[in-house]
Amino acid sequence: MTIGAVEPWDDLEHTHLESARHWIAGGAPLYRVRKPDVPPMHLVSYFAVLDDTRGQLLLVAHRKAGLWLPAGGHVESGEDPWAAVVRECREELGIEAVASPVAGELPFFLTVTGTRGQGPHTDVSLWYLLDADAHTVTDYDRGEFSAVRWLTHEQVLAESAELLDPHMHRFARKLAWAWARAGRGG
Repeated sequence: MTIGAVEPWDDLEHTHLESARHWIAGGAPLYRVRKPDVPPMHLVSYFAVLDDTRGQLLLVAHRKAGLWLPAGGHVESGEDPWAAVVRECREELGIEAVASPVAGELPFFLTVTGTRGQGPHTDVSLWYLLDADAHTVTDYDRGEFSAVRWLTHEQVLAESAELLDPHMHRFARKLAWAWARAGRGG
């Protein structure tokens, strides 16, 4: 599994990485086999679409979650998490997945999050980084998302945490640090 590529940003990400390692090593099923919560813990691939020129990232208003978060979805049985990114990017945004040089085709961030709503369960989410010019995203899956927005990391941090994925502020800080380290936008 590709979680070894994730460099923990903070103590919580370190804890989530350890939890994910134990979950995988324990032989539990990794893939969701029945919506929404079988097994009660399963693998998700998020992807943050970045426009380096503008220093912005794309967030989607997810209808079921009721939150702004990166696009993505559940990894299917036997599917590589990067392959899930490629598939979901095409399905949800209608664009080709182009890996960001910041992390390549490896996950950049990892979270273990209890979901809310009907059939609560735990998502082990690998967060990938993709490059795209904001003008190339001209459509999105309106059945899954009610809107999309491009935001700088400062704008993400200014958003109320109640409106975002619970780890979005931490992700934005890690992304800003990585962008600065790489001498890129943001």
